[in-house]
Amino acid sequence: MTKLIIDGKEIDVPAEYTLLQACEAAGAEIPRFCYHERLSIAGNCRMCLVEIKGGPKPVASCAWGVRDCRPGPNGEPPQISTRSPMVKKAREGVMEFLLINHPLDCPICDQGGECDLQDQAMGYGVDTSRFAENKRAVEDKYLGALVKTVMTRCIQCTRCVRFCAEVCGAPEMGAIGRGEDMEITTYLETALTSELQGNLVDICPVGALTSKPYAFAARPWELGKTQSIDVMDAVGSAIRVDTRGREVMRILPRVNEAVNEEWISDKTRHIVDGLRTQRLDRPYIREDGVLREASWSEAFAAIAAKVTQADGKRIGAIAGDLAAVEEMFALKELLSKLGSVNVAVQGGDAFDPAAGRASYIFNPTIAGIEQADALLIVGSNPRKEAAILNARIRKRWRTGQLKIGVIGERADLAYEYDYLGAGPESLADLAAGKNKFLSVLKGAKNPIVLVGASATSRQDGRAILAAAAKLAMDIGAVKDDWNGFAVLHDAASRVGALDLGFAPGKAGMTVTQMTAPDALDVLFSLGADEIKAPDEAFVVYIGTHGDVGAHRADIILPGAAYTEKTGIYVNTEGRVQMADRAGFPPGEAREDWAIIRALSDVLGGTLGYDSLAALRQAMFKAAPHLMRIDQIEAGDSRAVKSLAGKGGNIEKSPFKAAVDDYYLTNPIARASAVMAECSQLASGRMLTAAE
Repeated sequence: MTKLIIDGKEIDVPAEYTLLQACEAAGAEIPRFCYHERLSIAGNCRMCLVEIKGGPKPVASCAWGVRDCRPGPNGEPPQISTRSPMVKKAREGVMEFLLINHPLDCPICDQGGECDLQDQAMGYGVDTSRFAENKRAVEDKYLGALVKTVMTRCIQCTRCVRFCAEVCGAPEMGAIGRGEDMEITTYLETALTSELQGNLVDICPVGALTSKPYAFAARPWELGKTQSIDVMDAVGSAIRVDTRGREVMRILPRVNEAVNEEWISDKTRHIVDGLRTQRLDRPYIREDGVLREASWSEAFAAIAAKVTQADGKRIGAIAGDLAAVEEMFALKELLSKLGSVNVAVQGGDAFDPAAGRASYIFNPTIAGIEQADALLIVGSNPRKEAAILNARIRKRWRTGQLKIGVIGERADLAYEYDYLGAGPESLADLAAGKNKFLSVLKGAKNPIVLVGASATSRQDGRAILAAAAKLAMDIGAVKDDWNGFAVLHDAASRVGALDLGFAPGKAGMTVTQMTAPDALDVLFSLGADEIKAPDEAFVVYIGTHGDVGAHRADIILPGAAYTEKTGIYVNTEGRVQMADRAGFPPGEAREDWAIIRALSDVLGGTLGYDSLAALRQAMFKAAPHLMRIDQIEAGDSRAVKSLAGKGGNIEKSPFKAAVDDYYLTNPIARASAVMAECSQLASGRMLTAAE
């Protein structure tokens, strides 16, 4: 530790701190534009100037290390001033320079009201300028469907350049020109390719980069703000949902160091328009092959007529990717009363909840990736299945302390890796010692074996999971202080479903079996739009959008989207999270658990709760760990050992991508015009501005 005196206050800080960090540790407020704690140091905005006693001029605190400060003539600690007349005058001068060419168009700027430049100009600038010359104008740049540019506002802080290169791994932005002619651009003005590009809007300290879909839509002080959780993937990123009236206007990230730090993926941020288009807002009944509007009582009566005639063993339920645990618990209870154990979650056939929690969660945790020194990715493309988790892998890789091997499709993951093969045979060769990467895994202190959806979604998913678990045991990835067996799910509902036992019971059917011809008489689909229901089955669809599931349904019961209900979700690492209601569902749509509760009355198997609180009490008795919000119930490593011993027959076919189109993976995303445009750009079907 190094002793400093900051504004007369003595403080001990680590020698590797910068002066900016030391000053903030002492409680001083340091303005900055170019500095960002998650990016490399540029030191080019000069707004963070402080005075070091004895120095001839102020220094940039973001780029000056604590260990570079010299003690006083008698060995006294270095003295730093953040409020001296020299510092005040220097900051006023820097702010005056920054505003020479800035257009000062705050009334029409989308950053207005939450702009660093506005705030710091008020706090550290002056109300006049000595410059009367013409301001420079810079041509706007095309960056794609998500980021709007007004480059005349740019102050060349280079945050966007560093973010693209360091966090995204797609160094597509940079500077051209020198001095007054310097411009930030993508050179060829093509659309940005990263799944994290929306974060550029958050880190831009001025209004140069703003959200294109949100342009001129609302002001921040008009919006109601609700803290919630993202369900577009299984990471469970912390988000804030901003609403005006009943309408969701935008989604922003919240800081959660254990999960998403302060980033969110583009799909998380920009599916907003999908929440209000193609919505189901009333029940429908199919008559003579055509859907017609109906009342709730009509729809319930039609369901009751079919269910009472059906054998319980020929009734099933499949939960979709966006279902919260409350409605899955209620649906499981309802089917139990109907005499059925045929319940399953989309993409969950490879997992057995009875094997133990450690057999199906991301045991090292997302933050634990930063302790890993070797990573084997089996049947997964983390960049598409969990873009935020992939950014965490890249962050660790950039330190030079993580070696990565991949078995599966060869893809651009934004970091370098050793490609070990395309399918299960390569996994078997690695386990047999036929690949030198095995020595890397065995020599690592904290290795991770990551199994993804490309492996677990196959018919032989259970056998591949067992083979990966055996490899994890063999290389010493599972020990007392570290569990390196990691399952990366791609759906928000899956871990919660497995925790509840929303999986085939003894003699119960899997999703594959339930969707086979003539397998069921009645199928309840809880937003399961990615499955093909059998033609013979009577399908009751509880969901939010007129997607594939609704097109196939015989009865449609309109549910609530994740921003319209309070629900518990469990992310891929087993963290219990709460999504809060930001608005209300449209028309006659109701919360999913309430629909199931009302339906149970008609079907003669009334569920024993009339409120969400009562439902949760019953659910917590069945799964007590679900009441511990934002905590992870660690899995027992013996479950991995048990899984490793199961074996099974593995097919030789190579792994195929589980996510064909990153932007169109669920009903909300498929209803979004913004996601459709991003999909077209990603597939190369849309011309760039340059073309």
